[in-house]
Amino acid sequence: MVKEFKEFISRGNMMDLAVGVIIGAAFTAIVNSLVKDLINPLIGLFIGRIDLSNLKFTVGEATFKYGSFLNAVINFLIIALVVFFLIKLVNRLTPKKEVEEDDPTSTNEEIYLRQIRDLLQEKNK
Repeated sequence: MVKEFKEFISRGNMMDLAVGVIIGAAFTAIVNSLVKDLINPLIGLFIGRIDLSNLKFTVGEATFKYGSFLNAVINFLIIALVVFFLIKLVNRLTPKKEVEEDDPTSTNEEIYLRQIRDLLQEKNK
């Protein structure tokens, strides 16, 4: 069992995941600072309050802190936007895999079907 655990930990995917979690935590700290120190004061100019985390309302005995919720929503939207752009960038930089025509594992049927496809494409041009 120890040997299996060592193999599991030493896999490349596990290391990639660990690096991703560490970078994600650091990135979250940056986004939290961005929201707290730059975006919230900007929004505060329009609503008259700089600290959104203190926004709340009370109904009876219950207190609803919607300012903290707004901070969390802003953080999520910024992180989601950055991840979206990162994925678009990675997809653009990663070369697309093309099907190799001389694949030694191809069956005769696959080879014939590729030839028919290519002939049809030439005919339609």
